Amino acid sequence: MAEDLHIINGTKKEQYEALIPQIKGLLVGETDLVANLANVAAALKEQFHWWWIGFYLVKKDELVLGPFQGPVACTRIRKGRGVCGSSWEQARTLIVPDVEKFPGHIACSSASRSEIVVPLLHDGEVWGVLDADSELLDHYDETDQYYLEMIVALLQP
Repeated sequence: MAEDLHIINGTKKEQYEALIPQIKGLLVGETDLVANLANVAAALKEQFHWWWIGFYLVKKDELVLGPFQGPVACTRIRKGRGVCGSSWEQARTLIVPDVEKFPGHIACSSASRSEIVVPLLHDGEVWGVLDADSELLDHYDETDQYYLEMIVALLQP
């Protein structure tokens, strides 16, 4: 596939449904995990213009920053800490409408106002998380959860 995305307008659902086949095209035949994570982060950033989007990968007892798009970020997060560490610990997607109200939120950027974190699973084990931050309150919802979970299912270590 060409490395250019076809960015569309429309409902959130329409945008995801146009983007997913393009992401699949980027992943076909590419076996390098870092390259695939980088392209997925870039595709999501280009389509949705989120403040920050990227991956944290499980390395021993912490999440370590992986490919991302946006301003510099926290490098390491312990299990159970913040939204990312909590998603890892609970092995489930977390949608946070207002990060200021999330107990133990890690403020990598004061501009971040809402967040969604989706665990990357393989054989029932979390091997990383997809983290998206918005500068808007209550930005993410069940539509994002549904499609982001579909996208991360395409990624395997």
